Amino acid sequence: MATLSASAPLVEVRGLNHFYGPPPGGHLVLDQVDLTLARNEIVGLLGRSGSGKSTLLRLIAGLIQPREGSVTLVPSEDCPDPNVAMVFQTFALFPWLTVLENVELGLEAMKVPAAERRSRALGAIDLIGLDGFENAYPKELSGGMRQRVGLARALVVNPSLLLMDEPFSALDVLTAETLRTDLLDLWSEGRMPIQSILLVTHNIEEAVLMCDRILVFSSNPGRVVAEIKVDLPRPRDRLDPPFRALVDDIYARMTAKPQSAQPARDGLFPGTGIAMVLPRVSTNALAGLMEEVDGTPFDGRASMAELADSLQLEVDELFPMAETLQLLRFAELNGADLLLTPAARRYVQADVDQRKAMFASALLNHVPLAQHIRRILDERIAHRAPARRFRDELEDHMSEDFADETLRTVTHWGRYAEIFSFDEDDDLFSLENPE
Repeated sequence: MATLSASAPLVEVRGLNHFYGPPPGGHLVLDQVDLTLARNEIVGLLGRSGSGKSTLLRLIAGLIQPREGSVTLVPSEDCPDPNVAMVFQTFALFPWLTVLENVELGLEAMKVPAAERRSRALGAIDLIGLDGFENAYPKELSGGMRQRVGLARALVVNPSLLLMDEPFSALDVLTAETLRTDLLDLWSEGRMPIQSILLVTHNIEEAVLMCDRILVFSSNPGRVVAEIKVDLPRPRDRLDPPFRALVDDIYARMTAKPQSAQPARDGLFPGTGIAMVLPRVSTNALAGLMEEVDGTPFDGRASMAELADSLQLEVDELFPMAETLQLLRFAELNGADLLLTPAARRYVQADVDQRKAMFASALLNHVPLAQHIRRILDERIAHRAPARRFRDELEDHMSEDFADETLRTVTHWGRYAEIFSFDEDDDLFSLENPE
């Protein structure tokens, strides 16, 4: 993929394939990924869970080695030996070390002399706004302050490239917004030693707010399916029409159906028939989303961006719910909008028993695995079947983890709809309480 920046490249990824599991075979996570990251840019990796974004970050960081392809840090005259630092989602601080000791840790591993370690660590702590907390322990800090310590620990080693793996997702909304703003200010003012930032996120607005380019990844396996240049001037305002238009455009791209000429592997439901992977989405969440879209101000139709804002949901939370409603024919995804079907609007107004009957009908008509389980139970004299039987069938088409998640999902949906029962202790489906 050609870079959109005229700046010299800092990272080049070519023909990257990566598998989990023993060779030959294994689960393909990344498929023929090409990426050029230029100096002086922030690039976002945007996609759903299972698209290999975090794996790509770890490959670039050198934490794991690619099975096929190459990752190259490109030297330059002013940076003959480029290096990488990483900020994680979960802070990853040592609780028995003070803020200062946590920040010094990387320098200590690099065998930097004690006096220089202390000086550089104090400078990094001051830079990220934690001056005065040098002797505090992580348990004394808020989540936002702990993430600032993680950022200081990354910056203190003077990295050429800063890798950030969902660095704000574990924080509350206001804390995350403050930390994003402070990071962008440091970047814009040139106060950080880094040359580029590569950011993994599930938050479309966050990607548009922070990035110069956004790479959209498909799932199962991960591929770069779109490259979007963000030409909006900084600082960016979420309410500006061009900002909203770009957010809506990305939502539309990510919810678009695959072209008929290609296998339908992207999106939430790879596979067909009983091999369709199902997400862990609760019936309460589905009902809540339908009620939200049915009510004021949406009146049956809402943009995905507006729903994400009003419900404080990210891509990995909102998309599975929206696409499950589409699977069950309770909604349609029209561009960046979620449109409730007449059946969904009747569901919202129905009582509990009516809702269960409507959900049962949707399952038996549109979810092949639910149909399959019910048919087997109907055909057997005892109306019983071990869950292992269906788990084994699913594992012929998908990984063990996906098979387990899919069976758990259809079990939850089927029990709610009362199309079958399930005994957790015996791991057994039955029709003990048939319709």
